[in-house]
Amino acid sequence: MFNTTLCYITRGDEVLMLHRVKKQKDINKDKWIGVGGKFEGTESPDECLLREVYEETGLTLTNWKCRGVITFLTESVGEFMYLFTADGFTGELKECAEGNLQWVSREFLDSLPKWEGDKIFLDLLWQDAPFFLLTLRYQGDKLTEAVLDGKKIR
Repeated sequence: MFNTTLCYITRGDEVLMLHRVKKQKDINKDKWIGVGGKFEGTESPDECLLREVYEETGLTLTNWKCRGVITFLTESVGEFMYLFTADGFTGELKECAEGNLQWVSREFLDSLPKWEGDKIFLDLLWQDAPFFLLTLRYQGDKLTEAVLDGKKIR
């Protein structure tokens, strides 16, 4: 199991999304996701969040909140992902080595290619759900099970 962060930065009704198109070997290839990445050394979730957001976007977060923990399970690996939203930041967007950054309206976001389970936690974020635990089990690219706060929802 490894630890990651993922953040959805908002500006009004827009969300900063990363279209993962630049890396050859990328589990997220061609998908649209928030920004974040793997913990380094002894980083805490918020330290990883701040570092990853700055590295990928050039933005320094000034207001953020941890909204939940997502457990991804596949045939070969497990991941704990700390899910954040942020609505305060300083700085200017820069080029990202992992893909193209774009502000997208939340209304348009549903039509973008993303992981099947992302829709579940994005819906929870937009409904302003309280802190949650979500387990998403995949076989290849196919979501086979989703468990929210101990209750199977798929």
